[in-house]
Amino acid sequence: MLSTFVTIWLLHVAAMLTPGANVLLVSQLAAGDHRRNASYAALGVALGAAIWSASAALGVSALFAAFPAIRLLLQVAGATYLLYVAVRLWKSRGSMAGDRGSLSAVRALRLGLLTNLSNPKSALFFGSVFAAALPVHPSGAVLASVVALVVVNSLCWHLLLAFLFSRKVVQAGYGAHRDLLARAAGAVVGALALSLLVGSLREARR
Repeated sequence: MLSTFVTIWLLHVAAMLTPGANVLLVSQLAAGDHRRNASYAALGVALGAAIWSASAALGVSALFAAFPAIRLLLQVAGATYLLYVAVRLWKSRGSMAGDRGSLSAVRALRLGLLTNLSNPKSALFFGSVFAAALPVHPSGAVLASVVALVVVNSLCWHLLLAFLFSRKVVQAGYGAHRDLLARAAGAVVGALALSLLVGSLREARR
C-alpha cells in the first residue's frame, strides 16, 4: 500500500510543478507584498484540490465520462472565470489586491478556490491517477487517505510558493518590473483560459 501512496504523491507533485493558474495566482499575490493573501489563496487552492480529488474518489470522473456535456459546461464556465482572472491580472498594475490588505482573507481564499475549481479536468486527472494507482476495491479509509495526501501536498506546495515569493529579494526584483510581470501573468492565464475554451468547443462539435 505504501507504493500506492508514493505513486500518487509523485504524480501529483509532477502535476503541480507544471506552472498553471494556481501557481501564478499565489506567486503573484506573494510577490506583490501580500503574503497573508497569498497564504489564504493557497488554502483556497488546497480546498479545491480536496473537492476535485474527493469527487474523483466518489466517481464523478466516471460521471463526466458518461455525460460529457456536463464536463463541457463546467469547462466553459471555468474558462470564463479564468479569463476574468487574466483581465484582473492585466489591469492590476502588479497587485491582484490593490492597496495592501484590501483583499480580505475570505476573498483571497475564494479566489484560490475558484481558480482551482475553474478546470474540471482536475477531476479526470485524479480519476485516472486513482484508477491507475489504487487497488481494484479500495476501502473507504484508503480513499480518505489519498484525498488527504492530495490536500496536504497542495497546501504545502502553495504555502511554500507564498513564502518564497514573499522574500524581500524576490519582491525587490518583482517591484522593478511589476507592470510587465503582471501583464505577463495575465497573458499566461488568459492563454490557459482560451486553450481550455477552444478545447471545449472542439469537443462540443464532435
